[in-house]
Amino acid sequence: MSRQCPLPGVTPARATYPRGVTLTQLGAFVLVARLGSVRAAAEALGVSEPAVSQALAVLRKYLGDELLVRGPGGMTLTAGGARLLGIASQMVSLGAEAEAQVRAARGAPEQLRVVAESVLAEYVVPGLLEAFESRVRAVDASVGVARSDAMGALVHEHLADVALGHGPGPVGLPGMVSHPVMRARLVVVGAPGSPRRAPVDWLVDPAFDDPASPVAAVLARLRVPEAAVRVYPSQAAALVAAAEGEGLAPVLEHLVLDELTRGRLRRVAVPGTPCEACWYAGALSLERRAPVVTSFLRFLATPVAMQLMHRPRQGTPPGRFRPPVYVTIWSGPGWGPG
Repeated sequence: MSRQCPLPGVTPARATYPRGVTLTQLGAFVLVARLGSVRAAAEALGVSEPAVSQALAVLRKYLGDELLVRGPGGMTLTAGGARLLGIASQMVSLGAEAEAQVRAARGAPEQLRVVAESVLAEYVVPGLLEAFESRVRAVDASVGVARSDAMGALVHEHLADVALGHGPGPVGLPGMVSHPVMRARLVVVGAPGSPRRAPVDWLVDPAFDDPASPVAAVLARLRVPEAAVRVYPSQAAALVAAAEGEGLAPVLEHLVLDELTRGRLRRVAVPGTPCEACWYAGALSLERRAPVVTSFLRFLATPVAMQLMHRPRQGTPPGRFRPPVYVTIWSGPGWGPG
């Protein structure tokens, strides 16, 4: 009968063995490295900052390297972290691919995980996904919200499949493609008959500070002070407040055509508006993405999809909305931080 040999200087009852590296830790590390801060990674993952910090701390301890250090411009990689990044990215991607293959083996529907700028997730994407699912059977489609500067990293690391938002798409990430899907106009609206107050309150949704958002560009160009900005939980809530005379709301014009026609809202002349806005779809390159992603990108160019993008729809059904990272890393027994 064989006997276990204890570690030198440690009794068998006290011997402990390292748990090893988990996908949770690697995913946290990759996103902090890609996005430059724990806060940005936590927002992209839909978890708390302490959860990301804890996963990163365990990985640092296990590997004996700081991996990321804080500098004047954000988090920067150590020599060890730079060597780990590419390998960690591949492992996270392989974890997502493994999950997809197991789903396919048991006959589960293909996943289509769309990550979108908040206004698109609120008004546009639910209708697009319903129409797409009616054409392509056995697809489990969902939408999550993320800032434009985080979308590329989520798609690149296989934590989302398609990114829909403003701006030309991810920069500096290999194997990514992006193309415009729709042009729109941003206007400023307010209550009819109410005089423009000075100073005026600006009514926005939580994505107003997204660097790629035309709303952010307009507020920056007008040098609107932070004290004059009132943030609402959604674009719809901001428009309700604007209709009640609480202030002015920058919005994509086609989303409020009904309210403008009925006289519930009015366009307000503001320097620099109307201004052009463009929505982009980003995904992995053709050889790296699932067939369902290619089908969805082709669907976006159809007349049906274009009509839906021009027809506002308020509210995302609870069953369809999920955090940007869904189940790939952060949920399921044994997959939590640590």
